[in-house]
Amino acid sequence: MLVTVEKGAAGEPALRLLERSRAITLQGRDRKGRAVVRIVGKYFPARALGGRAEEALRAYLRERVVPEIGGREFVVVYMHSRVHRGDNFPGVGAIRAAYESLPAADRERLRAVYFVHPALQSRLFFATFGRFLFSSGLYEKLRYMSRLEYLWAHVDKAQVEVPECVREHDDELERRPLMDYGIEATESRCMYDAASMDTSASLHSLRCVS
Repeated sequence: MLVTVEKGAAGEPALRLLERSRAITLQGRDRKGRAVVRIVGKYFPARALGGRAEEALRAYLRERVVPEIGGREFVVVYMHSRVHRGDNFPGVGAIRAAYESLPAADRERLRAVYFVHPALQSRLFFATFGRFLFSSGLYEKLRYMSRLEYLWAHVDKAQVEVPECVREHDDELERRPLMDYGIEATESRCMYDAASMDTSASLHSLRCVS
């Protein structure tokens, strides 16, 4: 049964909006036989959810994702390509709250988080604030994958559907490798680099920790 959280900005029930977006789906197994939860950042309907993104994310994990995993060990493949804070990023505070809302046993079964296409700012942010914002159990499971080819060392490519926007970004990085270091700007840079972190949510999270 789909539990209905308060409606998003567009009037559609929040959980149904998340389900329809396919931002978070269970897809196959990794090379160690663990379930794979694929998260496509570009698909997350943060703007449509408005101020209910955190509540909807927690409820969706609890009502849909965790029951589907069914007590198995699992990994998360998070595709950060073409993420923009104003459109499809729920904020660091929402991600932290969603993770911490999971039962301890479920958090323990999470074995790795593969962060695909991290922008330079994302790396610097987590290197600086990651240990304050997240528990060591989550922070130590974070693995950066600058290219899809590195992800395939951990997950068979036949097991995970890769959206075209992610493939296009991967190809662009191959052609323009300086983008990894924030040196070479592009017309759409703001979509996955400078605006990739939710500053206000992050500062709020830091205040909560302190």
